[in-house]
This record gives sequence, C-alpha cells and structure tokens, in this order.
Amino acid sequence: MFIQVAFCGCCVCVKSGTNQKKVVSLCHKSWSMETLIIGLLIPLLGTMLGSAFVFMMKDGLSPRVQKALLGFASGVMVAASVWSLLIPSMDMVADSGKWAVFPAAVGFLMGMGFLLMIDCLTPHLHLGTDRPEGLPAHLSRTAMLALAVTIHNLPEGMAVGVVFAGAENGISNISLASAVAVSLGIAIQNIPEGAIISMPMRAAGNSRWRSFVIGSLSGVVEPIGALCVMLLASFLMPVLPYMLAFAAGAMIYVVIEELIPEASGGPHSNLSTIGFAVGFVLMMVLDVVMG
Repeated sequence: MFIQVAFCGCCVCVKSGTNQKKVVSLCHKSWSMETLIIGLLIPLLGTMLGSAFVFMMKDGLSPRVQKALLGFASGVMVAASVWSLLIPSMDMVADSGKWAVFPAAVGFLMGMGFLLMIDCLTPHLHLGTDRPEGLPAHLSRTAMLALAVTIHNLPEGMAVGVVFAGAENGISNISLASAVAVSLGIAIQNIPEGAIISMPMRAAGNSRWRSFVIGSLSGVVEPIGALCVMLLASFLMPVLPYMLAFAAGAMIYVVIEELIPEASGGPHSNLSTIGFAVGFVLMMVLDVVMG
C-alpha cells in the first residue's frame, strides 16, 4: 500500500492505495482560532477601556452620566437579546411552523431561572446600596461589588460564545459577521460598565491602579463563559436554538433586575431612557448591517 500526501491550498489530502481519501482542513483550524480570539478578547478590551477612565478623570461619574450609561448598556443588551439571539433561535427551527417559537420560549425561561438562582445564591452588593443580597458571607464590600458585576457579565459571555459557536459550525442564519457584531456590541456597552465599576472604587479610597484592576477583572468572566460554550459547541449544536434563547433570557434578567432599577431611580431618569434608545438602535444597526 502506498500513501500519497498532497497539499491542496489550505487542505491536506491523504490518499492510500485503496483510493480512500481523508481531507483535513487547515483553514478551519485557523479560522477557529481567529473566531476564538475575536470572541474572547473584544468584550474584555471594552471593559478594560472603560476601567481606564479612572486614569483620565479626577472626579467620579456624575449621577446623570451614570444613568445615561446604564440606560445605554440596557439598550444594547435588549437589542442583542432580540436581534442576535431570539430571532436566530426561531429562524433555526422555522420549518416547525408555529412550533418554532417553542425552543425560544423554553430556553428564554430557563435562562431567566438560571440567573435568578445565581442571584439568590451568590453574595453580592449593588452600587449605591449597603444591603448585600444572596447568601450571607463575610466578604469585603469590594469583593461583593465585584461579584455583582460577575453575575451581570456571565450571560454576556455566554451570548458571545453561543453565537460564535453557531457561526463556527456553519449555522446558515448565524454568520461570522453577525457574531462579530454581537461581540462588538457587548464590548461597546462594557465601556461604560467598566467606568461605572472603577470610578466608585477610586472614590471609595482605592488607588487608581487597584480600581483599574478590579474594574478590568470584573469582565474576566465573559471570556471564561464564552470559552466554555465554544469548547462544548459540538455537544450543544442539537440544542443551539435553546442555548441562544437561554443566553437571551439571562441577559434580559440582568437588565430588568439590575440595570433598569438603578437607571430609573431618583431624578434624571429620562437620561437613562435616552441612553436606552441610543444603545438599542446602535446594537440593532450593528446586527443588521454586519449580519
């Protein structure tokens, strides 16, 4: 038996004497590495950029700016949930007719329930309050603030991971461009989130570098969540419509439970409404234009 190896562009073709061929695509492996880097790093860089505001601004963010930024982040998350997660979830099973909504509905409720469970179990503290939530724990204020942001960022990482997993595995209605749009949208809304974390840390007496590091670390859970989803992509493909809706439900939970109450309380709530509108439209345009 002789074996002939041929390099065909980006593929390796192996031919034996029995005329059987095995083709190994090098392009796919390279493309997978590119998607992994894009999916993991862009949102984290957005958080780091926002956290770096602590070096550029002497005073903390004013309540008006915080409300506008919280509204903007809410708008981006809601638009990403609808345009990039729920609609593709139903499109994947469009052949089911009216039942195409079933995976989206079930996955959405499961995502809401999952975040509700984490919210009830994890000790954390929201900005502007002194009343911890979750199970009792002897943790510092800084640690509980960081855990609150971690809960917030987990569904965003899952959303990035599941969309890139769908694009990587050739799902027809999820393109690489639309996956990049989700990653960019999450990164854009991570910029104000990073600032909202690092600036109060600085105002509380922490050094600029400590505030920057804590703010940046709050976004580390996003690439971890995305990586876990992408590594399990081959197992998740049969239930991808459910996973897309699951990520959407988790993100909507964060918006309703955390962002909207913080943005709408007190005066100047109209600024959060304007911020929401801008964030929603920006994410919608990114998804439609790039998708």
